[in-house]
Order: sequence, then C-alpha cells, then structure tokens
Amino acid sequence: MLLIRPTLEHLSSYVAALKRGWSPSTHEDTSREVLRRIERDPSRFIALQEDRNAEGDPIRLDDGSFVQRLPGFGRWIWDGEFAGHITLRWKPGTPELPPWCLGHIGYTVVGWKRRRGYATAALRLMLPEARKEGLPYLEIVTTPENEGSQRVITANGGLLMERFVTPQSIGAVETLRFRITL
Repeated sequence: MLLIRPTLEHLSSYVAALKRGWSPSTHEDTSREVLRRIERDPSRFIALQEDRNAEGDPIRLDDGSFVQRLPGFGRWIWDGEFAGHITLRWKPGTPELPPWCLGHIGYTVVGWKRRRGYATAALRLMLPEARKEGLPYLEIVTTPENEGSQRVITANGGLLMERFVTPQSIGAVETLRFRITL
C-alpha cells in the first residue's frame, strides 16, 4: 500500500469505487455529486486534489451555509487500485483551525478493503507531509463509536484531547478530538 498523487491515469479506479458505493465523505453519501464534477471536468477535479492555494469552490456546511475552502491536498491510498483517500488541510500561518473545520486530516478506506491497516499506514505517511507545511501538531476528530478510527489515530501517536459536540452548522454530533504532536 502506498499514497499516490491523484492523476487522470488513475481516475478510472477512483470512479469505479464511487460507482461501487464508496463515498469520499464519512458522514453523507456524496458519490453522485463527485461523479458529476468528474464528468463535467476531470482535469479540474484532479487539479483541485492539490489545492494548496484554496482555489476550489467554497465548502457547503450541513446547515446549507458556505465557508471559504482551506489550503490542502489529498492523496489516494493505492494497492494496485484505488483503496481510499486521505487529505491534509491547514490555515496558513497557524496550526489553529476555524470552528467549522474540526481536523487537519480526513481519511476513508473503501469498505471492501477495510481492516488491512491501510488507514493507519496512510496517516503515518502523511505525518511528514504535515511537518513540511510547518504544522507542530495535527488535530483529528472521530465519533465515539468509530473505534477503528480511534485505533488508527492512537497507533500514530494520537492522544485524546477532548469530547465535544460539533457546532450546529456541521451537525451537532458528539465528537472526539485527538492530537498528534509532530
């Protein structure tokens, strides 16, 4: 398993995962929306996977409001085909994040490739990338019932910082915040 930069060459494997039922979002099925964006302009879709200048569209929150996109980039988890993705985002000049962005890292593995250690390995491989961006730590969130994600985070040095309820604009969900010191 390795992390690759998204490319047009590998896009068909990503699309196949979307069509098979995988969603890039862990809290709602966005697969159809993502497929539409790819169909409209596959080159732009790939280009925005490396969005260090936050040039992509604003982010729609759960309450329907929109917020400015943060700089960031994604990598595809690859084992000969698309197996998931991991993203890093940050606010320039500070490790702090705006209230609507709960963590620096987000990841998901396709359902048919879970329990192979892919998420743990992907997070481990992203830690040096976060250091290159000047971040002294990463904050990562998950729900209390997502024990698999908690194991991924703690296996990479994550310490539980707090249990809280997310703002209403992003679902008002009980959440755990972990921190990994870089």
